[in-house]
Amino acid sequence: LAPAEEAYRALVTGVHDYVTKNGFKRVVIGLSGGIDSALTAVVAVDALGASNVLGLFMPSPYTSRESGEDVAELASRLRIEVKTIPISETFKAYLRSLAGSFAGRKADSTEENIQARIRGNLLMAFSNKFGHLVLTTGNKSEMSVGYATLYGDMAGGFAVIKDVPKTMVYELARWRNRRDRQEVIPKRTFDRPPTAELKPDQKDEDTLPPYATLVPILKGLIEEDLGVDAVAARGHDRALVARVWRMLVGTMLILVVAG
Repeated sequence: LAPAEEAYRALVTGVHDYVTKNGFKRVVIGLSGGIDSALTAVVAVDALGASNVLGLFMPSPYTSRESGEDVAELASRLRIEVKTIPISETFKAYLRSLAGSFAGRKADSTEENIQARIRGNLLMAFSNKFGHLVLTTGNKSEMSVGYATLYGDMAGGFAVIKDVPKTMVYELARWRNRRDRQEVIPKRTFDRPPTAELKPDQKDEDTLPPYATLVPILKGLIEEDLGVDAVAARGHDRALVARVWRMLVGTMLILVVAG
């Protein structure tokens, strides 16, 4: 088997076994219009069947029209049910509740994380009410450096692509689109710059190095257990490697404390 096919089959098997062996029949996924949630949904459909996959699209004030269109197109191609639950009014209610305490302070990641946690609450509500397992959509590159929200997009029962680097996410998605000569994931999902859409004009690269750079650095630090100097010797900027190392260590400390 080609590496992409082997990895994809492993993901499908993992989802099928985890969901069924733990007594679940259906799963629910937060769909954003991005490549990570799209790949997660496709894997889930291949593992469980379209009738057992429910998507939630939860647009905020910063969600683009393109994201909504791409979610609708993905759902149509996969033949899965998608419910749309806007979170703008809920987000405004949070801001009103916190206005007095936050007076005089600029908006920052706090407001971004509130949106992610609202979505996590809605996903878990569906899980509790209908007995669906929440599949989270974070990839290995983001999770490793803390580009995720605790109790937000990290909330759920099974993290499908937690061991898949961002660059491989694209590889697997392209392979799956080629497999049946039918593009289940819309082309624009590949072409649009990755973004969390939690503030105006946000892009992942505002916070992170380009994924083509970040992924090999993380591979050296995590999988090969190399130090900063050894990774930098491979041609990476040492200051950047050190920055990634600090993000990695900070994330591990947060998860240890939270656990």
